[in-house]
Amino acid sequence: MARRFEIDGTFTRQYRRYSAIGTQLIARLLPPTSHNRDPLRHILASVNDLFEYALRDMSDSDMVGINIQNKVKQNDKPIGISFMRKDQLAGYVIWSVFEIVAHSNSIFNALDNLVVIMHSVKMTIGFGRGIKTRGRPVTLIAHLKSSIVEIKAENNCLAHALIVAIARVDNDGNYTAYRKGRKVRAVVQTLLQGTGIDLTSGVGIPELIRFQEHFRDYKITVY
Repeated sequence: MARRFEIDGTFTRQYRRYSAIGTQLIARLLPPTSHNRDPLRHILASVNDLFEYALRDMSDSDMVGINIQNKVKQNDKPIGISFMRKDQLAGYVIWSVFEIVAHSNSIFNALDNLVVIMHSVKMTIGFGRGIKTRGRPVTLIAHLKSSIVEIKAENNCLAHALIVAIARVDNDGNYTAYRKGRKVRAVVQTLLQGTGIDLTSGVGIPELIRFQEHFRDYKITVY
């Protein structure tokens, strides 16, 4: 099958200190043929083809972070995909990021020449043969480092975390109260009712996407 994209150049650099590899591709998604009646499906398939090609030498357990920018229009807002396992980079996740940027940036065109920069980290895989961690527990780290906030809510934890984080970024006067669990429940309920997001069954990629669409002025990063 012919590729749905073309490569103008590639550059790979290894960062040994961090066991990371950075790869830059300059690519263009080819337009659909005249007999293709579903351009949207064609673009999504092209994105899948491009990333399958770019990630072909990586293991499913490797962590991958991606940045995409228009080669010509450098002032365009870049597309960022936070570090996640390679096997979690499903097509719909990648396309949802394209969609968010397309809505907020009308001059970004997926058929332009794109600079795709990928950073991958090789993860160590073990089998738990008596290995003990030397790290400190999260509760202690959160106590020692003010930059880490532990959310102790029993329900709707992600919504609580987002409200607290945004309050911190915006220097909201209620930040301290929200961080300590005061005044925040009503704000969380308003957020969930306004977005129609239901967290009773937990959080997955679809809920994260909807929160990101709602908070377009912020970037949600999940580790």
